[in-house]
Amino acid sequence: MVEITKDILFAKSVLDEGNIVAIPTETVFGLAANGTSVQALKKIFRVIGRPIIYPLILHFGDFNSITPFVNGITTDVEQLANAFWPGPLTLLLPRSKKVPDIVTAGSNRVAVRIPNHSMTIALLKSLDYPLAAPSANPSGYISPTKPQHVEKQLGQSIPLILDGGSCKSGIESTILGWENGIPTIYRTGVITSDMIAKVLGKAPEFNKKSDVLEAPGMMSSHYAPKTKTLVTDDIPTLYDKHKNEDIGLITFQQNTGLKIKKEIVLSSKASLEEMAEKLYAAMHLLDGMDLDVIIIEKAPDEGIGRAINDRLERSSFKK
Repeated sequence: MVEITKDILFAKSVLDEGNIVAIPTETVFGLAANGTSVQALKKIFRVIGRPIIYPLILHFGDFNSITPFVNGITTDVEQLANAFWPGPLTLLLPRSKKVPDIVTAGSNRVAVRIPNHSMTIALLKSLDYPLAAPSANPSGYISPTKPQHVEKQLGQSIPLILDGGSCKSGIESTILGWENGIPTIYRTGVITSDMIAKVLGKAPEFNKKSDVLEAPGMMSSHYAPKTKTLVTDDIPTLYDKHKNEDIGLITFQQNTGLKIKKEIVLSSKASLEEMAEKLYAAMHLLDGMDLDVIIIEKAPDEGIGRAINDRLERSSFKK
């Protein structure tokens, strides 16, 4: 049975032995292993059922620790690091020979970030290697934002969860790289395009979808409950189509008054930040209620709302 602890030194000892540990960040919980050990990294892929063609993010405790693992730090990188690290921004940079192929799925670029969580930063600073850590859930399923989510999904397969409480941002980091010198967003997140533009003095472009997984979190079907999930900006119409089924509903701002088995309002104050923080926890709750369908209201398509809607679109995508 998995052990849940706040003991950073114990977590360090487990990682030093080549094992995996679920760690908290400000975004979601990650399933971490020594980012320089191929054998340790293979355990991540095996436990979560993640295809080895999917790249991972390397997590560091400070900026200086990153430099041996990348080739070149540009002015853009320094500006973004000063503005957003520690924080929910991942940068896709040219990798050095210290990065194993398994981390990048063979790409010549590596995804790096400094998470904004005091417990995990303390852990990272105690190690002499970075941690590679995808979200701590079976591949494609809802990301975990509480230790209990990890325990439910992976508790029989991992030795340790480092308990840092609930994640504050609630959705995965923004991923930014450069294409021919042009800043390019590969995955939207809490750090928005407008925020990046203010730092760099130029607006980033958005990566056009392709069959090549150039960065983590680019799969079409992702963040998905096991229960059939539908996303809409017209709840009454979709409700009418499914009113004879057991429905769970997640709304942005207000209760609908419809006859629904379980309805969760994410933010009575119409806060997109609060919606992002609570979204995955609400999805986990409804997915455990033996419902026929989960209906989720889209967020306003602005600021963080774009990142929320990206996650919702992937959660409802079925191949």
